[in-house]
Amino acid sequence: MRYLDYFDKIAAKRVENRKRHRYYWNDITNYCNYFAHQNYSVLEIGCGTGELINDIAGKRKVGIDYSAKMIEEGKKKYPDLELRIMPAEDIQLDEKFDLIILSNIIGYVEDIQLVLKQLHKVSHERTKIIITYYNYLWEPIIKLGETLGLKTKTPNQNWLSQVEINNLLYLAGFDVYRQSKRMIFPFYIPLISSLLNRYIGRLPIIRFLSINNYSFAMPHANLSEEQYKDKYSTTVVIPARNESGNIENAITRLPKFGKHTEIIFIEGNSTDDTWEKIQEIQKKYADTHDIKIGQQDGKGKANAVRKGYDMATGDILMILDADLTVPPEDIPKFYNAIASGKGDFINGSRLVYQMEKEAMRFLNLLGNKFFSIVFTFLLEQQFKDTLCGTKVLFRKDYDNLVENRKFFGDFDPFGDFDLIFGAYKLNLKIVEIPIRYRERTYGETNISRFRHGLILLKMCFFAARKIKFI
Repeated sequence: MRYLDYFDKIAAKRVENRKRHRYYWNDITNYCNYFAHQNYSVLEIGCGTGELINDIAGKRKVGIDYSAKMIEEGKKKYPDLELRIMPAEDIQLDEKFDLIILSNIIGYVEDIQLVLKQLHKVSHERTKIIITYYNYLWEPIIKLGETLGLKTKTPNQNWLSQVEINNLLYLAGFDVYRQSKRMIFPFYIPLISSLLNRYIGRLPIIRFLSINNYSFAMPHANLSEEQYKDKYSTTVVIPARNESGNIENAITRLPKFGKHTEIIFIEGNSTDDTWEKIQEIQKKYADTHDIKIGQQDGKGKANAVRKGYDMATGDILMILDADLTVPPEDIPKFYNAIASGKGDFINGSRLVYQMEKEAMRFLNLLGNKFFSIVFTFLLEQQFKDTLCGTKVLFRKDYDNLVENRKFFGDFDPFGDFDLIFGAYKLNLKIVEIPIRYRERTYGETNISRFRHGLILLKMCFFAARKIKFI
């Protein structure tokens, strides 16, 4: 196999060389680990001596490499780690993994598309793939570093642009849903390296000079409607404060979809008869609808949604705001998107279609467009509408998100940013669905433009430290 002799030859010094350049390698490991979770099963293709797979979070971790000498050295260092001799071109494992990582190996692969197709053997429909590789703009600099002895000499390899890598993933049956770039200065100098890589290197335009490219992918969704239309049960949580006039319409206008639909009303500190109306509607539709009700014991929409999710039994969790400005008739679109595998976290977007005249005030519209720009920068993907109330994810992903909440802390009284940032850190594919935003027919908005806008802005600065400048 190509380059096998080279890797066998350098295996004895691999641990030492990697330790010498640990600033560079640790950044790759830490960034991949950012998107891992303790409940994930993880596979690394081309694991070498096992440093990355050893340090990644996961309940089960496996590394494979075609170099017996590399695996031998890895087992000496990590005797409890499962490392196997296996070529990437012929993966022989009888299990599926949640996360698969290929770190800086595709340059040595003779047929990259063949290797990527092999990943389907160890992927389920929601497996996430992370591929890291050098930015081809760095090729002359890396070659110079090898000449000067600053880097281990390597044989000639493939130098691919990120566009070419993403195209190969597409041809192999994977959908690239996010890409990022990191590290403009791969050497450690106290303070200077952190300033350059953590802050300056994350800025627009400058980030294109980074040495490492990252592509995030998952298998293409190929399910037919017959395969997913009755596959999952769903819980629709409807937080309601001073929405008495909308409660019955939320029931009568919500279509049937999925295997089963559970509806949970959470009333929150209303000054009208919303709670009484919810109890009335639960009894009235008891024979035709699965309706649960509750009252929040705190304040804010986030508290209400979390209480509803704690009561939920559905496979899929949804939010429908009780003001019904997002039409209940559109909710099946969200089910179809997540059940068919088109995304893991489905977010409504009110800023695509024309709105009804009084649906959103002008300053609110400007604020939403501003946060759209901020989130597109933070999440490194197009994000149109951060504050649409309708958000959808699998319950098992929400359970993982709750475990991860300690990373961000309890910073969001509204719940929108908490779910979006949580989904990003879980490496979920985020997809937006355009909806027609309707004018209220009952009640008044509970949003304060300036006070709540300032809170949202503070949360963006907080999140930047936790997501972007890491």
